Amino acid sequence: MNVERISQLVRELLVEFGENPDRDGLNKTPMRVAKAYEFLLSGYSQNLETLVNNAVFDAESNNMIISRDIEVYSLCEHHMLPFFGRCHVGYIARKKVIGLSKIARVVDFYARRLQIQERLTAQIARAIMDFTKAEGVGVVMECRHLCSMMRGVEKQNSVMTTSSVLGSFHDDEITRNEFLSLISRDVRH
Repeated sequence: MNVERISQLVRELLVEFGENPDRDGLNKTPMRVAKAYEFLLSGYSQNLETLVNNAVFDAESNNMIISRDIEVYSLCEHHMLPFFGRCHVGYIARKKVIGLSKIARVVDFYARRLQIQERLTAQIARAIMDFTKAEGVGVVMECRHLCSMMRGVEKQNSVMTTSSVLGSFHDDEITRNEFLSLISRDVRH
């Protein structure tokens, strides 16, 4: 990503908005915005294999493994406005498990791109399935979209929920229902 070029483009946008990009308060904004986009869209410059870093381990396990309430932040590809919320990932291991932190890294890898929530949910599910060779995978994502909260229909309390279920989570209603029940439980510490 060419941060200098993005900075120049942001400067031009400020001029088009009727602002003075040299005034106090805005004079460093173009570079700050460029660096923010460099981070927010870092999924384009990363490699998923490198992020997972061989953290897939042999395990004699066939139980359901769930990571709930993973924070997710992304940018909608239609308006480049943020959407954010929670992601729940579950899978039934066959002979491989993935390191817990790597599940969150997979979520971030795909979220740090221009996205739609529907695709993001499916990409996460497919990646977990591919890495673990699981019997089944389920991903549920609940997000608030600033494009529908700040503009357009202006519905501040709306939440979009998407799911992607593969393998036994798709084919077996009991497995799917167990996953959905476990992610919706109020777990007290």
